[in-house]
Order: sequence, then structure tokens, then C-alpha cells
Amino acid sequence: MKVTKRFAMRTLVGAAAALVVTGAALAQGAPVKIGLLATLEGPFAAGGADGMRGAELALIQRGGMAGGRKVEIIKGSSNANPDVAVNATRKLVEQDKVDIMVGPLSGSEGIAVKNYSKTQPGVTFINGGSGAQATTLVDPSPNFFRFNTEGGQWMVGLGKAALDKGYKRVMVIAEDYAFPYSQVQGFMSEFCRLGGKVPMKAWVPLGGKDYASTIARIPKDVDALLVVLGGADAVNFLNQYEAAGGDKPMMGGSITVSQDVLNYRGKRRDSLVGTIAAGPLADSYDGAEWKAFVADYQKHFPVSKGGYPSPSLFALVYYTNMKAALDALDAVKGDLSGGQAKYREALAKLELKMPTGTVRLDGNRQAIGTTFVTEVVKDGKGELSTRVLRKVDNVEQTLGTPRDQFKIGSRDEPNCP
Repeated sequence: MKVTKRFAMRTLVGAAAALVVTGAALAQGAPVKIGLLATLEGPFAAGGADGMRGAELALIQRGGMAGGRKVEIIKGSSNANPDVAVNATRKLVEQDKVDIMVGPLSGSEGIAVKNYSKTQPGVTFINGGSGAQATTLVDPSPNFFRFNTEGGQWMVGLGKAALDKGYKRVMVIAEDYAFPYSQVQGFMSEFCRLGGKVPMKAWVPLGGKDYASTIARIPKDVDALLVVLGGADAVNFLNQYEAAGGDKPMMGGSITVSQDVLNYRGKRRDSLVGTIAAGPLADSYDGAEWKAFVADYQKHFPVSKGGYPSPSLFALVYYTNMKAALDALDAVKGDLSGGQAKYREALAKLELKMPTGTVRLDGNRQAIGTTFVTEVVKDGKGELSTRVLRKVDNVEQTLGTPRDQFKIGSRDEPNCP
């Protein structure tokens, strides 16, 4: 059979066009695969489970779709260990071939996953709940976005509230890793500037079981304790402090007064009433959007099925980051082509209308958002929750300090003995 050059060219062009059309159809019509990583093991397992609930709620609210495409969530588990978090993320990215990653939960995990994201430029990484300052403030990754404010931002206003309560000398008890460093820095930068003193910091291991030596070291002349422990660590400390006859007033880090801790049933639980703290939410916030969010959470995750009376901090931040992932998919009509460039541009420009206020990103793809100073209260049914003492909007990561002068929290920074 004789084939003319013109016919052959038409055939090649037609075949190429068909491939382009087929490829576009597959790109637009295939499900978007989102990897979802949280701590389902270890000291933050309860918080990780509620983080998953928050992320799932964001997808439930839009019928499992975004950008005209079905969204498939593939879950991964970690235990607050950075190496475990990276291995779980690597499995989701390199074996399960997810398009987008949402996670992790814990501070040092976030730093590690941020670093790993640089090796996977074709995948977009969106934080889950991790709150270490260094994740976005030091050597940021161009494909890592964080729509939750972080540990230092969450503590804005607590230093002044402490002094207003008469707490002039405070001992810090905190876990020894990146997120508590950020929380303590956020508290002390204000507290010290206003004249407060921190004569002692006790850094304890993550996942610790025995706090006897720390409790024995508490100075008699401090007015209060700032306890920055989360999950099982917070519960263990509270029970042991009670057993030792401890009577110092306490202030809480953001995850110390989250619902996963407030719902434990130890005797020391009631002594948390009156504890002031700060964080990205307050259970009894009166905003209409917050009330609607709580009602939807309670509808889909009632206490009888493992939910909390009110969504925890982890539920909110995972909801926030998953909602950002889905809103940006809507903005680009599900188009993840071109190395996801359009998608990332849409993420960078998002202004999220969230249950607690508007969230937008800075130049490092880090959230600017709302912080609440709160107090633990008890309702008529015996349930503990947090009420608003003060609401602070538009909190930036460097807390009002020029970026080139801002010092990231560490074991020794800041210091005001």
C-alpha cells in the first residue's frame, strides 16, 4: 500500500491531537488524590484523630468534590517523630502517588516534611497542624504552604494577661522540641518586655511518663506555671502534680487546654478551671461562623462516635488547611497541570473565610490570622471549655518585630531570669 507524505502527516497530527485531548480529559476527570497525615500513634494520638475529623469535615461539606473532580483521601499515620512522619509522607507521595499532601501534626515533623517537600517539586504540600516557627520562617520551601498560624502566634496576648492576673514570676514546663520552643517564645517575648520574669525553664521529653523530678524543682517563689504539654503528656503531668500536692496556678499552652486534654477524667481536671491560655480558637466564641462550624462538627462526629463536645484545636487547623487545598482546586477548576503552578498561585492568593476569622498568607506562605486569649470554664453539665478573654486579629509570624531582627524560639531564646 502506498502512503502519501500528506496522509501520514495528517495521521500523526490527528493522533497527537487525540492524545492531548485524552490526556486533558484524564487530567480534569480523574480523582484528585490527597494524602492526609496525622499522629494516630504516640502522645498526640487523640489530637491526630480529631485532626483527621476536621480534614474530613472540609471534604464532607462539599460533597467529596473540588474543582469539578472527585477527591480521594489516602491516610497516613505518624507518632510525632520526624523520621516516622517523613517515611509516612514518602510512602504517600512516592508509592501512592498523591497529588497533594496535607499534614503533619507536630512541630518537628513539620520541619522535616518541609525539607522533604523540596525533593518533590511536582507535589504541593499543605501543613496539617504543626506549629513550629522554623517550618516557614527558616529556609522555606516553595511548594510548602501553611494556612494555620503557628505556636508563637498562638501565644500573643498571654504575657499581658499573666501580668494582669498578678503573675510576675513564672516557671515554664514544656516539651523539648520545636513547637514548645515557639510557644514559649511567643509568651516570653511579650511577658518579658512588660516586666515579667522567668527564673526557670524545665524542658521535658516528648512522650514522658515521669514528672516527679520536674515537680520537685518548682521554686516556691514563682507565682504560676506555664505548662506547654499536650495530649497524654499533659494528662500525665496534671495527675502527678495533683498527687504531689501541687497548688501553683497554671497557664496553658495552646494544646494544653484543647478539647483532647480538657475531656480527660482525672481529678486534677477540675483544677484547670480558671486557667488562662492562648491559641487559635475559643470553644465558646460567639461568632456565627464558629457556631455553624461547631454544629456541623457535632452533627458528623457526635460524642457517641468519638468526637468531642466542641472541635479541638487539631480539628480546626486540619479543617483550615484542607479547606485551603479544596478552595484552590475550585479556583483552578481542578487543573493541576504544569507542575501545579496555577494551583500554587491560587493557594498563595487565597483569603480564607474561616470560623474564627480571615486567614491570608505572607511571602513565606505562612498564615496571618486570629489568636484568642482564653480562660477554662466549667458548664452546668460538668464539661470544660474555653471562653474568650480577648481576640487579636491579623497576627503576623514575627509578632510585630522586623523580620531581620526576629529571633526564633529555642531552649535559651528568649531569656528574662
